[in-house]
Amino acid sequence: MTEQNNDGVKLTPEQAKARRARNIALGLCLAALCVLFFGITVVRLGGAVLQRPM
Repeated sequence: MTEQNNDGVKLTPEQAKARRARNIALGLCLAALCVLFFGITVVRLGGAVLQRPM
């Protein structure tokens, strides 16, 4: 079974599998980057966030 793009390009099963693997890798990298930015933000703010006046 071949996968077809909007451009009419038919992918072989190997190409579709490679594309899926790349998409998963990119998604994991994006998620790791988000976690890294969140972690850096928490470390930079430190405990001062909890000591705000109400």
